[in-house]
Amino acid sequence: MNEIDGKAVTAAPATTPPRAWIMFSSGRRIDLLHPSPQAWQDEDLAIGLSRTYRWGGHSSWELPLSVAQHSLSVLAIREELSPAPFTAIEKLRELLHDGTEFLIGGWDPLFPIKQFMGADLTEIFRRLQTALNQRYELPGWTVESHRLHKAADHLAAASEAFHVVGWRKPAIRKTLGITLAPLEVDPLMAMTDLMAWEPWPAYMAAKLFLSKLQALQAEAQSEAAGFGACDAAE
Repeated sequence: MNEIDGKAVTAAPATTPPRAWIMFSSGRRIDLLHPSPQAWQDEDLAIGLSRTYRWGGHSSWELPLSVAQHSLSVLAIREELSPAPFTAIEKLRELLHDGTEFLIGGWDPLFPIKQFMGADLTEIFRRLQTALNQRYELPGWTVESHRLHKAADHLAAASEAFHVVGWRKPAIRKTLGITLAPLEVDPLMAMTDLMAWEPWPAYMAAKLFLSKLQALQAEAQSEAAGFGACDAAE
């Protein structure tokens, strides 16, 4: 026991496990070191990704680009690249490919920074990804689906670097190492009245992301029910 101002104070047991709590706007909370798949609501996820920014929060526009808007872009691009039918659960996996960045507390680290920070950070992201996969029943990536995902993600990154941040095309290739040419047409142009490639306000990004998230969940449930009915008939 220690004393503070003459009063005995009992120190916390040394065996108390570490905790890293975040409370969401819904009132729910998550322990980042021991994440539960039921710790958040869909609205929390949408709000969190709408306030997590790409490119270090830097932009040539008035606002930075959110991970929520980026995720919708990647999904739209991936749909265009798909050589075969693209199921709702696969679309949901695509939409949520950066979902752990909301759970980690609104941080979109550059991939080399993740590697530099080592195994402990990798393990935290692994736990968060597991919780996300369990919550939304996301399937694992196949070699081909991951290849298509990376193509869509890199194409979105090249386009964001050019249209949103202000990188020149030669520097995108040489400095960023992205060899794909930026898109000319914004894949999300039809979703808002804003200018092409303009970053959305957080409230708009959250609303549109949540709408797509919930629509895909409903579609995935419908597809699963249909598959189940077919199996029963057989």
